[in-house]
This record gives sequence, C-alpha cells and structure tokens, in this order.
Amino acid sequence: MKLLNKKLIALLSIIFFLSGYDGFSQAPEKGNVSIALNYFINNNKIPYLKVVVKTKVNGRFQTVGGIGLNLFLDKDTTGTLIGKVVTNNKGEANAIIPASLKNQWGNLLKHTFLATFDGNKKYEPAKGDLTVNKAKILIDTASGRKITVTVFEMKDTAWLPVKGVELKIAIRRMGGDLLVNETPTFTTDSTGQASADFKRDSIFGDSKGNIVLVAKVEDNDQYGNLSIEKTVPWGSKFVPANTFDERTLFATRNKAPIWLLFITYSIAISVWGILIYLVFNVFRIKKIGEQV
Repeated sequence: MKLLNKKLIALLSIIFFLSGYDGFSQAPEKGNVSIALNYFINNNKIPYLKVVVKTKVNGRFQTVGGIGLNLFLDKDTTGTLIGKVVTNNKGEANAIIPASLKNQWGNLLKHTFLATFDGNKKYEPAKGDLTVNKAKILIDTASGRKITVTVFEMKDTAWLPVKGVELKIAIRRMGGDLLVNETPTFTTDSTGQASADFKRDSIFGDSKGNIVLVAKVEDNDQYGNLSIEKTVPWGSKFVPANTFDERTLFATRNKAPIWLLFITYSIAISVWGILIYLVFNVFRIKKIGEQV
C-alpha cells in the first residue's frame, strides 16, 4: 500500500511539473500595431513623412512610443532607404526625403512610401504604405485683395491643373490658422483654381503691416498634405507700446495702479481695524465683569 502511494505521489509530481513547465515555456501573446504614413510638402520644397504607430487596448487605439521603423521609397531595398526612425512618446516620427533619392524621386510621377517594423518582445512585425501623386500648389494675390490658389499634378512631363481638390485659405497666426473669410473650405474648378476674398482688414500684422497667407490641401487621398505661404502687407501695423515705467497691472510692484493700491490698503485697514475693535471690546467686557 505504501509503495502504491509513493508511485501515485511520484506520478502526480511529474504531471504537475510538466504542466508547470509547459505554462512557463509559453511566451506571452504579442500585440499588434498599425502604421499610418502621412506625406507633407511645404512651399513646394523638400517633402517629408510623418509616421504614427498605434495599438488597440480595450477596444481603443493608443499611440505607441519606442517603435523602430525602416522607411523606404517605392521598394523595400537598401538603395531606397529613406531612413530609420523611432517613434516618440506620442507614437510619431518624422523623416525627410534624402538627397540620395533625388534621381528616383524625379523619375516617377507617383511614389509609394513603405514603413516596416521588425517586431519586438511586445509586438508582432507590421508594415504600412502610402501612395501619392506628385503635385504642387501656388498662391497668387495679384488681383487686389483676392486670393487665388492653384493646384497642379505632374502628368507625363507637364504640370496640369487639377479639378475638385478641397483646400483651406487662411492667415498664419501663433495660436492657429485664421480663415480669410466665413467660408471654411474651397474647391478647385476646371482650371485648378480656387479664389477667396480677404475679409480680415482689421487684423494686426508685424511692424510693417505684413501678414502671412497660407493655403493648404490636407489629408488628400491622392496628394497627401500640400501647403504654401505668401507674405502680403494687408494687416494693420503693430507697434508694441512700452509701459514698463507706467502704472499698469503688468508693471513692477512699485508701479502698481493707484486704484489697485487703494483697494489693497483699504482691505488691509478694514481687516486690522475690525480685529483691533474686537480685541478692544474683549478687554472692555472683561473690565465690566470685574466691576460687577
């Protein structure tokens, strides 16, 4: 009986060990990431890419930082490498098209950008791609205060106007772009043009009255993100006033406004006056109590 019990215990120990070993040897399930590429070109100059990496957690997408990516132009080969990037804490990374790919860039009318992730301990390998046609955008202000924007696409060996492209026309400001009028977006006609009347006459510019106009094509399926800027003297001249030696709210303490000093001292005197009056009454009550 004892021998049977020992054999049973040994068998159970082996089964437990093997089951524990299998569970330990299984690697944790890796997650999946999605790679989104965005193409930008400003003022028809050097184009660049913006890559965003996300993963789904509890049914919601979250950005992923620290992901190393290889970016390629048209083909996944060493000679077409745009660069190697790592996403920041917002899951984003940028890369400029290098001069070494200038010839390949000029030889084709349409390009496909590729992003590859080789995988790591937490995530499976992944790929992303984006195809864009070569295009450019021009802005013209020759007709008074009327802004004309033209969108062109490279076809064969010529730049041809593009119809039906939605764009924005605005004024560049520090806190964000301000639309030139009440119309939020414009669409190019058969000549590839869209026009807008400038209706921000009272807007401040720099010391010479200059403001910066900007025209944008955003997240277009064929052309990506195009933008162009132009400086025009359509704003009011801004001359900063130096009030350092004057009594203002933003001056030093000894230059505080008179009305503010009056309010401050009045509050202080009132509070201390009430406290002194209360103390005086306490001593008075005490004196009356002693007399009684």
